Amino acid sequence: MSLQVIIMDEIKSAMRAKDTVALESLRAVKSALLMAQTETGSKEEISQDEEIKLLQRLVKQRKDSAAIFTEQGREDLAEPELLQAAVIEKFLPAQLSEEEVSAIVSKIITDNDASGMASMGKVMGLASAELAGRADGKMISTIVKKLLM
Repeated sequence: MSLQVIIMDEIKSAMRAKDTVALESLRAVKSALLMAQTETGSKEEISQDEEIKLLQRLVKQRKDSAAIFTEQGREDLAEPELLQAAVIEKFLPAQLSEEEVSAIVSKIITDNDASGMASMGKVMGLASAELAGRADGKMISTIVKKLLM
C-alpha cells in the first residue's frame, strides 16, 4: 500500500477522532506528497526513497521550529510542533541507535582503508547511502568525524 493511501486512511481516522494535531500533520504530509508528485510532472507516485526523504524533511522542519520557539521562550508554540513531528515520525522506518550507526560507519572506514579527515567526504557518501532513512545525517557526520580523527 502506498504512503498516500495510508495517509488518507489516517486522515479519515483523525477526523473521526477529532484529533486536530494529527489531522494538521497528516494534511501537511499529503500536501508535500502532492507537491513532490507534481514537481516531477508525471502522474506516477514518487519512489519510496523520495517519500522517506520527504518525511524526514518534514520532521526536521518541525523540530527546528520547536527548537527556535523554545529558545525564544515560547513553549506554547514549540509543543504542537513536537507533537506534529511525532505523528509524522510514525511513517518513517525505525531509526538506528548511535551504537549501530557507529558500528556500520567503522566497518565502512575499515573496508575502504580510510584515515584522516581527507577521507571524510568519501566515507560520508558511502555511509549516507547505506544508512539512508535509518539515521539522521547530523548523527552520521558526527560519528564519521569522531572515528576519522
